[in-house]
Amino acid sequence: MTITVGTDAAKARRELTVGGKTYAYYSIAAASEAGLGDFSKLPAALKVVLENLLRFEDGKTVSTDDIRAFAEWAANGGRAEREIAYRPARVLLQDFTGVPAVVDLAAMRDAIIRLGGDAEKINPLNPVDLVIDHSVMVDEFGNPRAFQLNVEREYQRNGERYEFLKWGQGAFDNFRVVPPGTGICHQVNLEYLAQTVWTDRDQAGAEVAYPDTLVGTDSHTTMVNGMAVLGWGVGGIEAEAAMLGQPISMLIPEVVGFRLDGALKEGVTATDLVLTVTQMLRRKGVVGKFVEFHGDGLANLPLADRATIANMAPEYGATCGFFPIDEETLRYLKVSGRAEDRIALVEAYAKANGFWRDASYDPVYTDTLQLDMATVEPSLAGPKRPQDRVPLSLAAEQFLKVVGDHRGVDLSGEAEKMAVEGSPAAAAPTIDAMAKTAKVEGADYEIRDGSVVIAAITSCTNTSNPYVMIAAGLVARKARALGLTAKPWVKTSLAPGSQVVSAYLDAAGLTEDLDALGFNLVGYGCTTCIGNSGPLPEPISKAIADADLVACSVLSGNRNFEGRVNPDVRANYLASPPLVVAYAIAGDMNVDVSGGPIAQTPDGRDVYLKDIWPTQMEVAELVEKTVTRESFQSKYADVFKGDDKWRAIETVDALTYSWPATSTYVQNPPYFEGMGPEKGEISDVKDARILAILADSVTTDHISPAGSFKPTTPAGAYLEGRQVPVRDFNSYGARRGNHEVMMRGTFANIRIRNEMLDGVEGGYTTGPDGSTMPIYDAAMAWLEQGRELVVIAGKEYGTGSSRDWAAKGTMLLGVKAVIAESFERIHRSNLVGMGVVPLEFTGGQDRKSLKLVGDEEISISGLSGALRPRQNVEATIRRADGSAETITLLCRIDTEIEIEYVEHGGVLHYVLRNLAKAA
Repeated sequence: MTITVGTDAAKARRELTVGGKTYAYYSIAAASEAGLGDFSKLPAALKVVLENLLRFEDGKTVSTDDIRAFAEWAANGGRAEREIAYRPARVLLQDFTGVPAVVDLAAMRDAIIRLGGDAEKINPLNPVDLVIDHSVMVDEFGNPRAFQLNVEREYQRNGERYEFLKWGQGAFDNFRVVPPGTGICHQVNLEYLAQTVWTDRDQAGAEVAYPDTLVGTDSHTTMVNGMAVLGWGVGGIEAEAAMLGQPISMLIPEVVGFRLDGALKEGVTATDLVLTVTQMLRRKGVVGKFVEFHGDGLANLPLADRATIANMAPEYGATCGFFPIDEETLRYLKVSGRAEDRIALVEAYAKANGFWRDASYDPVYTDTLQLDMATVEPSLAGPKRPQDRVPLSLAAEQFLKVVGDHRGVDLSGEAEKMAVEGSPAAAAPTIDAMAKTAKVEGADYEIRDGSVVIAAITSCTNTSNPYVMIAAGLVARKARALGLTAKPWVKTSLAPGSQVVSAYLDAAGLTEDLDALGFNLVGYGCTTCIGNSGPLPEPISKAIADADLVACSVLSGNRNFEGRVNPDVRANYLASPPLVVAYAIAGDMNVDVSGGPIAQTPDGRDVYLKDIWPTQMEVAELVEKTVTRESFQSKYADVFKGDDKWRAIETVDALTYSWPATSTYVQNPPYFEGMGPEKGEISDVKDARILAILADSVTTDHISPAGSFKPTTPAGAYLEGRQVPVRDFNSYGARRGNHEVMMRGTFANIRIRNEMLDGVEGGYTTGPDGSTMPIYDAAMAWLEQGRELVVIAGKEYGTGSSRDWAAKGTMLLGVKAVIAESFERIHRSNLVGMGVVPLEFTGGQDRKSLKLVGDEEISISGLSGALRPRQNVEATIRRADGSAETITLLCRIDTEIEIEYVEHGGVLHYVLRNLAKAA
């Protein structure tokens, strides 16, 4: 950590004594006294950023004018257009995004040697934790050996990746790996790694206390904001730059204050609350903004519920959803096993430096929202976006429209009829007349449109929350007592985010009840939420495909994008863990779970949701009894040790990595090939062809899918050409260390729709010869002709996961620019980080108003020369008939440093050249 002395901000340095130990810290009040401005009305989330600038102010990357801008922010009602350099304390990785990050670092070591530099300079300067959580798949389920068998297959599939990560752990400083089978990175971060207030020694040897901050290569890094740790997701390339000491360039963000009042009513969960919050904030529009939660309702919101809300920040589009430090923060730190002296420091520091939330907390916000939590009702979200909340009472009605849309039937009149009559049952004849059914081979039942074929208690979003997990166990217990079980066509699974969850479910005696309904432990990892749901039983899969059924999944996750959960499932619904259990029992989205019978007992009695739903008191009593400090301390005692399989992995102790030529998992990427010591220039785009025209809300899952793929795809053909059997293909996510697989998988989502083609689903486009072909094949064909490429898109381009491969793959396909109506924050940054220029339509124009069909040539001028941040540039569209039209685009290279990144060819090239030149 660099602390400079003698600058104006150094006047803010003070001392704090806690428990007989003295810490230095940078006082915001003292900065005000030193004449740097009035910061008293800043939100706590922004004070964290301000403290960061005070600590790193050096007159160069951070100036006193940057600090004064925060006072201007408060005086101007929460707005200040100023670029700042922010340095998070640490970096969090998971294995899907972490493997390519470590691959890049290893490649940078090779490249810096070629440039005449020192390989030792490629080392994380800040602490980095990588948690292996994305690789376990739900192959086995519904039996007592599911966990053991899934772990065995995980190691068999991922041996090359794990060996590489173990090499990285030994080769790089400040880099730790949490082995497989421990938990999900965000839950491990919340329960163990995060400290709320961090400490480190400065160059003079003094112990300095400061807010715990981080960036992570997973968009749900925001979860830890629930315990007042400022963090958000970035792409792997931006994270790598942060590891190597490069500050994160950002504009001082706007902060939306979200006031919570009241308390949740009986029968409503934190999941229902977060789905409501997500819908409200998406409608508000908070992309690129901080959201800070405040209000009297926080007294009724345990930290687990806060973490659930913070986790979903990518779904509502915000950079983060922050909760200030208060008494509940301290309570959670204590119960989760943090050291007593750390808890005392958190309280003392927060109160001394103006971070404490109490009844007098009343900051300035850029904008505000308010929610009375008593108005929240049981909900799901789906069928393909997290913000599309559906009241549970209308879920069956809504699903009718989903089927109608798939079948090409207009059911708007039927929906209006149901709204008038107030009951989905009014549409039963329509459902029965329209729904397709299919016999399942070898079974004594049929499935139909709406059959729930996956019910998964999964994801850190909800499995981190003991209130909803205990509730799920109690639903299972009450259902079991009535003789109920899951329907035979439902693939059930339980994948907790940490081993602590199993500990308290065991202590509560609920594991046996969940097992009885098929919710056996399948692994500690992300599983179904990221598409690692594993294959459906073959007869179920075949019945769905043969009849083209609209099959459903219900999962307690945070993402339900098209093609993400399972290739056989078209409609995916996010729900609380107890609702997941209820839908496993009902087995059908057409069932009115909220009011109608969901099943029958063995003797024929109807069972309703209210019959098996626990009270808040039942849940709270069990949480109080079973979620203990001792369980956290026990489960995290040897968190970096791993199991016998992990400890048995052998690796070589070497500064650089010996890239195995035959590996299909880890390959040296081509980013630095032919790289010279000096940067180049941004060039204009000339006569580029359009690779794809895409609609609104295209996600990074569409651009770079994480799930399985078939041998008929370019990626599958590549692996088969290297004698990899189909059963060992694994997933795109697991293959992210191999650029050959990933560039072939770019824009290869099975549900993506390229508007250049009529009625075609999947990653296809028009090639140079006019035929329809996979996007990868077309891109390679255009590159052979020396043609540049662009991608055209609608609003919210790049929403969802922070995956850097969505930008890396785009660049490797030869795409020079992406022209969209708007970009999501992380993906825009990733494109810039890979040297791809993001551009936005202006003046109300878009792909539709311009009537783009894909056979146009596009030239973009104004990029070369003296480009400024957010400058307008001109694009000329030449159509096949010879006509031409010139339009104005906004260049979304937002800051001066980003211009440098693109001039260098990307942020890693920028860092690499600077490190190579350093003495």
